[in-house]
Amino acid sequence: MKYGIGISFDGALARAGLFDRSGKLVARASAEFSGEGRAEAAEKLAELAQSLGARTGKRAETLGLCVPAAVDGASGEILRWDGAPDMVGPWRRELSRRLGMPVQLAGCGNAAALAEARFGAGKKYESLVYLSLGAAVRCGAVCGGEIFEGFGAGGVAAEHMSVEVGGVPCACGRRGCFGQYVSGAALVRDTKRAMFENKNSALWRLAGDADGVTADTAFEAARGGDAAAQKVVKNYIFYLSEGILNLANLLHPQAIVVGGEIAREGEYLLEPLRKYVGERLYVGCDSAPFAIVRAALGEEDALILGAFALALL
Repeated sequence: MKYGIGISFDGALARAGLFDRSGKLVARASAEFSGEGRAEAAEKLAELAQSLGARTGKRAETLGLCVPAAVDGASGEILRWDGAPDMVGPWRRELSRRLGMPVQLAGCGNAAALAEARFGAGKKYESLVYLSLGAAVRCGAVCGGEIFEGFGAGGVAAEHMSVEVGGVPCACGRRGCFGQYVSGAALVRDTKRAMFENKNSALWRLAGDADGVTADTAFEAARGGDAAAQKVVKNYIFYLSEGILNLANLLHPQAIVVGGEIAREGEYLLEPLRKYVGERLYVGCDSAPFAIVRAALGEEDALILGAFALALL
């Protein structure tokens, strides 16, 4: 039986998994990083991959790597990594030379999208867009079993499409980006604002103080009937819906797969999302059936499984 390795690397931590060809996890490993440059990091990642084979006695034949960066999948280069410019460069060549096996690269959003398409909630769809709603927002698209990267690579950077012209500043240099309204960080920001504007809100009881606010604080209070929290959640769903409408009208996928920590809100999030989008979709769900579903894989598993799946393309 053939085996492959998937690694998710964020610059500080690498998580790796050894899989058989069906996607069954055989073993896990991880390694921490601190200040390594590209060459040193590549060497350490190669050692991590080799440790899985040594520990299990299984010989991996392929390796896939995903990173939170803009990646050219065709050349195996990292084109841009915000906050880590020293990581830009030809990773496929360096890793393949060290390991003596084929290596594939992708951004984290693309890798997670591929995992959901191959092994998760997207298996029955020919095309999908994956949105991870965590501390940050990640996005990826799969069509016909292949990642859609577009010209010049990088994939679908939906987190940087504008949903509010002149809105909240983004690290990309623009204002009003989608990610600045639907990330976990955005929910925390808006929840804190609501707390200080509503001193009697149940948000205070749940969070204790402003430092205790998390991405699920507003949803928990909203479920309990708190008006201030319900306003925060309604505003969040508005921006998420508008972003999904933009993606649907532009790409016409069969499904949007929603993952990340905020997706744990389940139908409390998805039901009003489907209603808003369904009523406003340009073509109309009655003419072009369109699904909004929750991701089936956990975030960590989706990344390493998606990285593994890269090498199966």
